[in-house]
Amino acid sequence: MPRITSVAIATPPYRVHQSDIKHLTREIFAGSIKDIDRYLTVFDHSEIETRFLAAPLSWFTSHPGFAEANRLWADVACALGVETVQQCLEAVDLGPEDVDHIFFVSTTGLATPSIDAHIMLALDMPRNTKRTPIWGLGCAGGVSGLARASEYVRAFPGHRALLVCVELCSLTFKASDCSVSNVIAASLFSDGAAAVLIEGDEVSSGKGPEVLATESTLFPDSLDLMGWEVIDTGLRTVFGTRIPGVVTTHFPSLVDHFLNKQGICFKGITHHVYHPGGAKVLRAYEQAVQLPAGALTHSRAVLREYGNMSSTTVLYVLKKFLDQGIHDDEYALLTVFGPGFSSELALLKG
Repeated sequence: MPRITSVAIATPPYRVHQSDIKHLTREIFAGSIKDIDRYLTVFDHSEIETRFLAAPLSWFTSHPGFAEANRLWADVACALGVETVQQCLEAVDLGPEDVDHIFFVSTTGLATPSIDAHIMLALDMPRNTKRTPIWGLGCAGGVSGLARASEYVRAFPGHRALLVCVELCSLTFKASDCSVSNVIAASLFSDGAAAVLIEGDEVSSGKGPEVLATESTLFPDSLDLMGWEVIDTGLRTVFGTRIPGVVTTHFPSLVDHFLNKQGICFKGITHHVYHPGGAKVLRAYEQAVQLPAGALTHSRAVLREYGNMSSTTVLYVLKKFLDQGIHDDEYALLTVFGPGFSSELALLKG
């Protein structure tokens, strides 16, 4: 079985408090959005205290165009990607030369060559290292990328795969966009990076949880529920009000179907590694499957300390569980919903 043997995270340098972002948002939109204070309550109910951003708050008031924002995305994404890869490999006494395939996930910027090529050159990785960039999966990209990397080392058990996720959601904010979705995005999204090393049987040390199974699900008639709208100034967030309801309605059957195929029941799950898409989404999970008290403590801690970093967020939650320890014969369930509207599930075993 593929094993997760190392997880590393990194954040950009600008740490800000939720109250500061709320104040700035009010300053920007007070003259253009009627009853702005009514919309700003989303900041108070977000359960977020701090976030990390790729640029200082003053940058967001300067009306940068898409080209400037995308250049900043490329620069910061490369730097954070290199940092997480170095930490991830050094933690298990490996070097860039020990990686056979790098999977790069992001949905908040565009680059050709893709950022994984820049990371490979910056770290002097072997020129024959395989690379697979994955774009467009949004929040679901972390678990989907983990699934693709696991499938690769399952096929090539003598290989190691590296998953690198970098999301700089804040750079899609536009001071000229008076839409409610832009205000909601400003209250929720942030920036961060994560790297995960997945090893095949023949090279694994035997430490770290096994990836037993993964599953992807795409819902019909839901393409407008979450994603990006491409406008002249860049990417605009698309939010559907039905997201928590979809989670509550579909999550129980999705999980039962997935776990039944693995021969275990939901009560057999010890660790619930859920993407904290927002406070409402976490409550929807709890209501849908009646989770035990404290099951989402790590998810709430990541949301509180970092906000929603799209695909990287669930990997921050996973790191907290791994640091705590997933013991032998314990099961962990990774869960995330993303654009499509879609679901990604992964089952780990200690």
